[in-house]
Amino acid sequence: MLDLTYTAPAPKVISGAKHDWELVIGLEVHAQVSSNAKLFSGASTQFGAEPNSNVAFVDAAMPGMLPVINEYCVEQAVRTGLGLKADINLYSAFDRKNYFYPDLPQGYQISQLYHPIVGEGEVLVEMGEGVARVVRIERIHLEQDAGKSIHDMDPNMSFVDLNRTGVALMEIVSRPDIRGPEEAAAYVTKLRQILRYLGTCDGNMQNGNLRADVNVSICRPGDYERYMETQDFDHLGTRCEIKNMNSMRFMQAAIDFEARRQIAILEDGGTVSQETRLYDPDKNETRSMRSKEEAHDYRYFPCPDLLPLTIEQDWVDDIAKTLPELPDDKKLRFISEFGLSDYDASVLTADVANAAFFEDVAKGRDGKLAANWVINELFGRLKKDEKTIKHSPVSAEQLGGIIALITKGDISGKIAKELFEIVYTEGGDPAEIVESRGMKQVTDMGAIEAAVDEIMAANPAQVEKAKENPKLAGWFVGQVMKATGGKANPKAVNEIIAKKLNG
Repeated sequence: MLDLTYTAPAPKVISGAKHDWELVIGLEVHAQVSSNAKLFSGASTQFGAEPNSNVAFVDAAMPGMLPVINEYCVEQAVRTGLGLKADINLYSAFDRKNYFYPDLPQGYQISQLYHPIVGEGEVLVEMGEGVARVVRIERIHLEQDAGKSIHDMDPNMSFVDLNRTGVALMEIVSRPDIRGPEEAAAYVTKLRQILRYLGTCDGNMQNGNLRADVNVSICRPGDYERYMETQDFDHLGTRCEIKNMNSMRFMQAAIDFEARRQIAILEDGGTVSQETRLYDPDKNETRSMRSKEEAHDYRYFPCPDLLPLTIEQDWVDDIAKTLPELPDDKKLRFISEFGLSDYDASVLTADVANAAFFEDVAKGRDGKLAANWVINELFGRLKKDEKTIKHSPVSAEQLGGIIALITKGDISGKIAKELFEIVYTEGGDPAEIVESRGMKQVTDMGAIEAAVDEIMAANPAQVEKAKENPKLAGWFVGQVMKATGGKANPKAVNEIIAKKLNG
């Protein structure tokens, strides 16, 4: 396995009217657990169902209904913790977080405050080749989601959909280790990638299956280092939380605005109030939602309906044995096994399905050539057509067949692109298409030399110029390829032309 050495990216510095300031960011990412049933009931978690159709009695807080823990959701949380190199707590417990909200039928949320199921872990966030930061995970706890209030169906009334109520969430809480908007987006992107590899969350931000609360504060240069030495949060300034960010672009814009808002307040002699804020993308601004609550404001207390959760180390070890190869390990293997660049390996491992497709293409073939075709030709075309690898018209077997034909010398790069277009639009076996349509590369040296002689004889002036300036030999290569319909072996063409010009 390769050992890569990284340097940490520089913190984001924002110049105020009077001073320079640095950003400090921590994230609370809410990831919906991939499961068929909810955390405490057997109701479906299917997205897009009719409103209030996926609701069990316990979800609707009917009298006398008691929650029953979904073991699979616990397993998914443990799997996530293991994937983030985190401590798994064999003892954890659920608490009631009490607050009123129209789409929270019970009047409380079952969560984990004092004894979370997962402890400290870490995520390596790469910001470019050789540049990365380790973001520390403070904890991961399980909790149930709330419902959804709908305000746009009637001018006078709001409606409530309880389908999401009770769906299992993992709240992944980071330390304040993130130092800029781009890092925040990169961290969420990397976290989503790991969750998808693990199969514990689909990471769909559009559906609300992954969303983040972003805590932003500012400090003067040097204060962050003092915090790292003392772990005294007073060095980091007062933080404000921006709720429910489900877009990387909006997250970065919200962080930038919030930082500048706080700078303006402090430089004007004011005090930043700790509060929860919302981001308005239309106005590109954050606005106050409510004063920031502390734990005691929620009146947390142990949930009387659920016993503490005690799990066995052997069970955790069995889950660990089933973990897939994770993105960082897969990337290093691609670099080592296929000789790929850091960039190409990053692109190919960004998505687990893309990585699997590439491996199927590259199996027994030139890895670098396979990477070039997958990234540039296939991914480029899929992006243009707004398709994913799952709906690719070209299978891994077909693309591998094209690469095999190139490697054998049966087709040139130019013909290969024409062949790719045929396979993409019409389908079929690449080798059979080449044979039936006469696309096979001309490797007969005699035939190629005859074509070269004919073009040189027709262009004596160009021959003399090329003898004086060898760089002009490329003109003859182009003419020969044109005359042979792109079928002549380019290497043979270059060799014959060079020999005749130097003869």
